[in-house]
Amino acid sequence: MRTEHALHVGDARDLALPDESVDLVVTSPPYPMIEMWDDVFAGLDPGIEEMLAAGEGERAFESMHAILDAVWDELERVLREGAIACINVGDATRTVENTFQTYPNHVRITEAFRDRGFVSLPGILWRKPTNSTAKFMGSGMVPTNAYPTLEHEHVLIFRKGGPRRFEPHLESRYESAYFWEERNRWFSDLWSDIKGVDQRLDGEARERSGAFPFELPYRLINMFSIHEDTVCDPFWGTGTTTLAAMVAGRESVGHELDPGLVEAFDGRLADLPAFSREVIENRLADHRAFVERVGAEELGYDAVHYEFPVRTKQERTLRLYAVETIEETDAGYEITHRPADAE
Repeated sequence: MRTEHALHVGDARDLALPDESVDLVVTSPPYPMIEMWDDVFAGLDPGIEEMLAAGEGERAFESMHAILDAVWDELERVLREGAIACINVGDATRTVENTFQTYPNHVRITEAFRDRGFVSLPGILWRKPTNSTAKFMGSGMVPTNAYPTLEHEHVLIFRKGGPRRFEPHLESRYESAYFWEERNRWFSDLWSDIKGVDQRLDGEARERSGAFPFELPYRLINMFSIHEDTVCDPFWGTGTTTLAAMVAGRESVGHELDPGLVEAFDGRLADLPAFSREVIENRLADHRAFVERVGAEELGYDAVHYEFPVRTKQERTLRLYAVETIEETDAGYEITHRPADAE
């Protein structure tokens, strides 16, 4: 299996993609009213800097989201019927004009997608890894001016139109199956087991991109796409969504405004084949541990490509593909994958 991965330096409000060419979006935009993103938004709309300086928090909040709205317009154009958009976003807390409040980014983005005709699906809260021991902000130990700490972010999930249709018994769909126990964990609306960001990112890259952990897009790609689908990230950052698509055997396209982040991506690919095998080996090891816990006699089907049993008939032809070779192209990269079958 071969997959292609295209990278574009440019504004996500003008995606270099044909209409209805994307099967899944997994992205994390700049978060309005989070200070680390002020300069990005002000660079796209200079009036935002003036609003913040004048203490006009609500106007700045809405102006930042107006920039994102233009990207959501583009996603409506490039997504196929039945395709899914997963938007990772956190709410913001900020003091403007001596007033501390929450700016509900997840609410505003949900409204924007619904206004564009997308169907809202149940979303996911995931707990961010943190070293902080503080569980409140504000006045400390006495009522009433302390506030909960924001420890979770939202994965908002939307579908364009009705459910996606597949050919009956499509081989690639059944090869793309996940394990029964993975489904039970992944399709929970609360994730508390997501680990930190890729340690191969240096401090500057993390700071400039707000990178999310690899496991987040990897799960979403496996949940909402099949092998060789096209995954788009319009706010590409350090390329974690592309990395996850490569490991999952999907194609990808990314747009990033900062050319320096795109130029640094090669450093994340140096050990990709070994990393891909590690991800697959961990999934297989976790399933073997599940079989040992419940007992092989409790599982009703034998896997076709592996030496263990599985819970359901839909898992029988599940097949994982490891990254074998990486070739740089004019558009980005081409990946060769090989089946990670039992030896």
